[in-house]
Amino acid sequence: MKVLGVIPARYQSTRLPGKPLLDIVGKPMIQWVYESAKTASLLDEVLVATDDQRICDAVRQFGGTVELTAADHPTGTDRLAEVARRHDADLIINIQGDEPLIRGEVIDSIIQPLVADMTLPMSTAKVRLTEPAQIEEPSVVKVVTDEEGYALYFSRSPIPYPRKAEMAQYWKHVGLYGYRREFLLKYVELPQTTIELTESLEQLRVLSYGYRIKVVEVAQDSVGVDTPADLERVRAILEQKII
Repeated sequence: MKVLGVIPARYQSTRLPGKPLLDIVGKPMIQWVYESAKTASLLDEVLVATDDQRICDAVRQFGGTVELTAADHPTGTDRLAEVARRHDADLIINIQGDEPLIRGEVIDSIIQPLVADMTLPMSTAKVRLTEPAQIEEPSVVKVVTDEEGYALYFSRSPIPYPRKAEMAQYWKHVGLYGYRREFLLKYVELPQTTIELTESLEQLRVLSYGYRIKVVEVAQDSVGVDTPADLERVRAILEQKII
């Protein structure tokens, strides 16, 4: 079974233009993501998928593998599917290009259920939420799963509603996705759904059409870089790690 890790990377960003190339302790962000992904033992290959020549040049400069894709993809998943069509991998792993702290063992954890269950179309991850501010924050996507760890729903709202507050547990969805290749190519052809557009969460399309998503619990969260404050936080963490 061949497993391909793909890091979609766009230059355009409203809050952080040129985000993949922003310097973090002497390296562009995309290099940190790429090098972290390479530590995953279950990935056979890792590549960056981008529509921007500047990102392409930067990846080649640090010795990474990169492919140029079309510029008009509406989502990173569509960019992922373009790459998947050119490769014969069995599994395609979507690794976010703005997660420089992602760890190889976390990537491996979402590959494992796809290897164990050949009927499973998709997998992702979750981490326990304990900070009240994050539970209420719309940018932090929450997930509720069934007793076997399959997703019931994803939302920007706090779910479940704490009618019995002492029982409430909250889980953050970690933006890392594993797909069986044939399902990924089918998924991007499915029409968008009302609930997906309402929440602005692509993964709800999968649930809306009746497909299963295995959600693996991981112990440690990553830090997505969406704002200047996130960038400074990641710089501080990696600076300490280097020291």
